[in-house]
Amino acid sequence: MRITGMNHAVLYVRDARRHAKFYADVLGFQRVIDGPGGAFAFMRAPESENHHDIAFFSIGEQAATSQAGGRTVGLYHIAWEVPTLEALAEAQRRLQAEGALVGASDHGCNKSLYARDPDGLEFEVMWLVPPEHWGDAEHQAIVEPLNLPAERERFAAVGLS
Repeated sequence: MRITGMNHAVLYVRDARRHAKFYADVLGFQRVIDGPGGAFAFMRAPESENHHDIAFFSIGEQAATSQAGGRTVGLYHIAWEVPTLEALAEAQRRLQAEGALVGASDHGCNKSLYARDPDGLEFEVMWLVPPEHWGDAEHQAIVEPLNLPAERERFAAVGLS
């Protein structure tokens, strides 16, 4: 079997239109397909070559909050990759302005922001450190506080930002 990567995710949400607006306004995703009456929405990330990267299916406002990771099994989060630390800083500004940002971590091999969507489902926006800079971090589970200004300065010194 030759899997080349993850292509898309599909989430059940209370209101697909509300999620589509959030993903468009905050993350710059483009609508590909809107279902009748807001039944579903398919969206593509700004620089993606996929038909769609995420789809939302409305199940109604009566839906209970996800208990995944607390009382039930389920998906923890989806990670969206940005091409530069500057793009990560822009994501941080947008997520903070929306009140969606809930955390930031330095994982050694990637620099990550964590946020919640309109239904409280967590997602990550991350910058992948080029492999030649991973060092020992490649085989470690690192969770340290993210100092984004320091990381931007550090990687600008080696021609990456």
